[in-house]
Order: sequence, then structure tokens, then C-alpha cells
Amino acid sequence: AKKKAPCPGLGLFYTLLSAFLFSVGSLFVKKVQDVHAVEISAFRCVFQMLVIIPCLIYRKTGFIGPKGQRIFLILRGVLGSTSMILLYYAFQTTSLADATVITFSCPVFTSLFAWIFLKEKYSPWDAFFTLFTITGVILIVRPPFLFGSNTSGMEESYSVHLKGTIAAVGHAVFAAVTLVILRKMGKSVDYFLSIWYYVVLGLIESIVVLFITGDWSLPYCGLDRLFLILIGLFGLGGQVFLTKALQIEKAGPVAIMKTMDVVFAFIFQIIFFNDMPSLWTVGGALCVVASSTGAAIRKWLQSSK
Repeated sequence: AKKKAPCPGLGLFYTLLSAFLFSVGSLFVKKVQDVHAVEISAFRCVFQMLVIIPCLIYRKTGFIGPKGQRIFLILRGVLGSTSMILLYYAFQTTSLADATVITFSCPVFTSLFAWIFLKEKYSPWDAFFTLFTITGVILIVRPPFLFGSNTSGMEESYSVHLKGTIAAVGHAVFAAVTLVILRKMGKSVDYFLSIWYYVVLGLIESIVVLFITGDWSLPYCGLDRLFLILIGLFGLGGQVFLTKALQIEKAGPVAIMKTMDVVFAFIFQIIFFNDMPSLWTVGGALCVVASSTGAAIRKWLQSSK
């Protein structure tokens, strides 16, 4: 017989808590404007490394991983850290709601890449969800050649908004590839070991980029330093609770509940930045969330058969 969840709804509660922690971490990224996105990623890697090392020692998994999986672990680390840098850049250059909504296109890209690399089935429904997601992103980007020169309602110039949007889409793409790699490895690699590769290679990547660009600078005030610590802790907490949720709940309900990220992003943007999302953003959010939710429900129903 299948094991039941320790408590009905506990997995969904973990997902809700994970969404809240990720959203608060995103809020802190938005608040720290004087520190480059790459540097924020470096600080997060350092703080998470201090937490992961004792976990790996306690679990006795080692720090290298199975021989046949090391290349996938390296790819997971590099692509995952690149995805996180792009996400932080998106949060800093465009609105919290816009960046969060665009990241929800990740499941659509995951289905596409799983079809290409893992030979998983890609149905007309998946293609429909992809087009619906692209429509939502277009409503958020509002390219002038489709919407004219009117870009009112944005808190920043359109060129900066466009850079942030491209970074958010890049995050979704790299995160999707990372998920495909994790799916490829399956349960043969301990989850904490996967995070270990992410923080180590992410720290190396961040240091190299900062050395090349010369954007390294210490935070000016103690509040910014506190924000950097909290970004690392809230990000790690979000990952842990999301993993626990997936261990005791089906992926479909978890993916649906995770759309609360968007709700929290809209709430935080209104409360902390006094920025009311435009109708275009709300329409784009509905398209992206509807497509990701539809894809999750479809996968859930297929796995239940």
C-alpha cells in the first residue's frame, strides 16, 4: 500500500510556506539596489554553503558524488547558478510582479526540453500551453512594434524593463534545463549534494564575473548586509520546504499551490513599493499562471491513471 502523507494538506502547507519564503527573499533582493545581482548571488552561495556542509557531513554523502553523475552535477551547478543570477538581475531592473510572473513560464520550457533531451511526450496541449505562456510574456513586455510607443505604467525606462524581462525569461530557460538535469539524475544523487554543487560552482562563477566586470563592492550599510544574509537563509528555507512538499505530496497539487508566489509578489509590490501592477501585467499573469496550472493539472491527471 502507498504511504499516506503524515497529515492531510501538510505538503500543500509546506508549498505555501516555501512560496512565502521565496517571495520574501525576492523582496529583499529588490530592496538591495546598491549591490550587483552577481554579488548577491555570491553572498547567497556563501551563506548556503555554511548550512550545507554540516548537512553533508551528517548524511555522510561525501562532497563529490557518484562517478557517473558528476558531469550532470557540474551542469546543474553552473546552469542553476546562472539562472539565479539572471533572476536577481530581473528583480533589480523590473517590477517584482513582472519578474515573478515570467519565471512561471519555467514549467512550459521544462516540458519542451524534456521532450527534446529525455524523449518525453510533448502533446498538442503542451504546445497550446507554450503559446499561452508566450502571450502572457508579450503582454508584460509590451513591445512597441505591437503596442505602439506607449509604455506608461512602468516604474523604470522601457529599455531597462526590457533587459529585466529578458533576464527573467533567461532564468526560466536555464531553470527548466536544470530541472531536466535533476530529473535525469533522479534519486541517485542526494538533494543536499545537488545544492552543494550549485553553491560551490555558483560562488566560483560569481567571483569570476565580478573580477571581469569589476562590480564588487561591500554593502554600504548594516541593513543591506542583513538583507544579504536573509536572502541566503530565506532562499535555502524555500528550497527545503519545497523539497519536503514534493516528498509527501504529488507534483500536480504542489505546482498549483506554488502559484501563490505570484500572489505574494503582487501583494509585496503594492505594500512595500506602492506600485500598483498595470492591467497588462495582470492579464499577462493570468495567461502565464493559467498555462502553468493547466500543464500541472494535466501531468497530475496523467500520473494518476
